[in-house]
Amino acid sequence: MAKVVAIDYTRSLSVGEVAKRSGVAVSTIHFYESKGLIKATRSEGNQRRFSGIVLRYIAIIKVAQRTGIPLDEIRAALGELPPDSKLTAAQWKSLSERWRQTLDERIKRLTRLRDELDNCIGCGCLSLQDCPLRNPNDALAAEGPGPRILERP
Repeated sequence: MAKVVAIDYTRSLSVGEVAKRSGVAVSTIHFYESKGLIKATRSEGNQRRFSGIVLRYIAIIKVAQRTGIPLDEIRAALGELPPDSKLTAAQWKSLSERWRQTLDERIKRLTRLRDELDNCIGCGCLSLQDCPLRNPNDALAAEGPGPRILERP
């Protein structure tokens, strides 16, 4: 059985400690910081120091990324939380509700793509000029470029 270690939110962590505890590379932590997803302070020796709460933020970022939520959306959502928030159940519920619509739309598009992929690309600009089944006489070209059929509401 794995030993559960409580996080001491008052203790500052080095970037190496954060990497080890979060399971992400140091370069990923630097990337997240450069994108404004997490923040560090500097020690007297100019070394990065992170609050223990950063481990929770990195876990949220990883989960959100795995579901395909863009980093800009993740940053916007996390930016609405109070600084160094321990993320309450209510805050998590708010985040998850916010992302639900994005995920539902992505699922809809992916399902459509999966179900229609065998037929043809059906986009007007990337398919044959004349697809008698999905785009007769290249009618979709009048709607603009790109995968018109897959982008429909």
